[in-house]
Amino acid sequence: MTAVVAFVSQKGGVGKSTLARALATLAAETGISVRLADLDWKQQTAKHWADVRAKSGIEPPVDCRVYETTSEALADAKDVALLVIDQPGYASGQTAELARHADLIIEPTGPSIDDMRPGVLVLHELAQSGVSKDKLAVALFRVATPAEEKRARAYMGEYGYKVLDGHLPEKVSLRQLQDEGHAVTETRHGTLRGPADTLMAAMLDKLKECMSRAPERSNDERQPVRARERAVDRSR
Repeated sequence: MTAVVAFVSQKGGVGKSTLARALATLAAETGISVRLADLDWKQQTAKHWADVRAKSGIEPPVDCRVYETTSEALADAKDVALLVIDQPGYASGQTAELARHADLIIEPTGPSIDDMRPGVLVLHELAQSGVSKDKLAVALFRVATPAEEKRARAYMGEYGYKVLDGHLPEKVSLRQLQDEGHAVTETRHGTLRGPADTLMAAMLDKLKECMSRAPERSNDERQPVRARERAVDRSR
């Protein structure tokens, strides 16, 4: 069965596409068959990035396709081990449908209250609709200082949601890297890659945990292990 990780948020610019690209790239690097599904069929941010990557000859290539609906993406993913979904902002109905099918839902957020408060509201909405809190996780994005990270973790933790280890730092160089078709985890700067790889490893640990709770997933949960080991090795 295909493992499904969905990146959701009601806000734009909080890291959905960035993290989705990084996770898909890491999976591809380890030989896992993966597809990146871009559900923002108007902007096609992820697809444009994948096209730039392909034209630049960056290895490994990332299979990215554009879909108008969640059901289309799921129906087309039977030939891959991992489906990474980049959902557009402001898509409440689609978020609810996606949450029902995903093994793991990740809500990226910046460390400001303006970013975190809407994120909490989305997570509350999903939990109230019947989605288990065990399937929900928060990823910190554009963190500038350790104090800012600590404050953000405390704020999100008050609401009982899992905040993944690691974070993506606020650095211009990481944005430039993506403009060239790279994932943020492909930076050569160890001080930047370390927190990002830690975050990727935490995502894969959480995915394995979620899949292990489903009886029908007993064999599938081993799929993320190779990618997780690579992320951990690079973060050391």
